[in-house]
Amino acid sequence: MQIHNLSEKNSVLNHFLGQIRNVNIHKDSMRFRRNIERIGEIMAYELSKELHYKAVEIQTPLGTKNTTEIADQLVICSILRAGFPMHTGFLNYFDAAENGFISAYRHHPNNDDSFEILVDYQAIADFNDKYLLLVDPMLATGQSIVAVFNRLMERGAAKEIHIAVVIAAPEGIAHLERCLPDRCHLWVASLDEKLDERSYIVPGLGDAGDLSYGTKL
Repeated sequence: MQIHNLSEKNSVLNHFLGQIRNVNIHKDSMRFRRNIERIGEIMAYELSKELHYKAVEIQTPLGTKNTTEIADQLVICSILRAGFPMHTGFLNYFDAAENGFISAYRHHPNNDDSFEILVDYQAIADFNDKYLLLVDPMLATGQSIVAVFNRLMERGAAKEIHIAVVIAAPEGIAHLERCLPDRCHLWVASLDEKLDERSYIVPGLGDAGDLSYGTKL
């Protein structure tokens, strides 16, 4: 698996990452969502450098201009519900992309810290022979992304697969490297230290879904 760590160099990306972690800003859910969206936009721009382009000629008011445009067909798929703002950021830049949405969550059958991943709802465009962009803010254990990936692969075969996450734990990356094909690309905005005993990312930022949309039952 090819890993792209975008926080290795200073940029405005790190500025937005700092804000989504800051407990003094967490009460402003609109700002949190907007920052996740902006991080998605930056990641989409960086990912765009790996796509293929074709030459086109466009007509301007004063003449013609030779330029390039994206040649690849893209399908953006986000994991509900935390993936919504990030999905919007990617769609802002890849506005011609098709879309997909899939749910995955931790189920605690014994009401303790042990859990299993359940994948339920899914609605996604045909991604056969297209570039599949799977976006989710948090990569903790990696089990959710692997479960979603396996479910999606039952529906078809993508030409290329790019997974984009905002914050990742080393354990999650290692799990993806064990379970996903080598041809996958993983885009990470920030690599954190570890998982705690409850499999939450440290230092992390908390629950991205709750911070975006409020606490759930």
